[in-house]
Amino acid sequence: MLGKQAIPLRQIDLPITFRDPANYRMETLTFEVVGFHGTYHTILGRPCYMKFMAIPNYTYLNLKMIGPHGVITIGTSFQCAYECEVECCERASVIIASEELTVIKEGTAKEAPDSKRSARSFEPMKGIKEVLIDPSSSKDKVVF
Repeated sequence: MLGKQAIPLRQIDLPITFRDPANYRMETLTFEVVGFHGTYHTILGRPCYMKFMAIPNYTYLNLKMIGPHGVITIGTSFQCAYECEVECCERASVIIASEELTVIKEGTAKEAPDSKRSARSFEPMKGIKEVLIDPSSSKDKVVF
């Protein structure tokens, strides 16, 4: 089964630099710009890894590549990765809720009462029957 498809709006070339002035690596990467909401600003994938000759290690959250003065290691903490994952889940929940709200609004618009009909006008149903509230009372108090 196929999921939703993201069609790129355009491409942009950006110079990307890893590490610091003492030992760095810079390459120009081509990014595809897409028009959907998400928590990531950019996703580095195989084209990036090939251009930088980088090796990702997902277990340790590291990216290693060759630099002019030795190996460059880029990493993060598990706490940072966890916070990013929580933010991503919260964002996904908001997107799903807004899509569900749109569907609900469309459904209720079709079932909404006629706006031209006055809310104060009362039209009794057909086939109603009058019933005395207190049959022993001489007053004519009835309910329909």
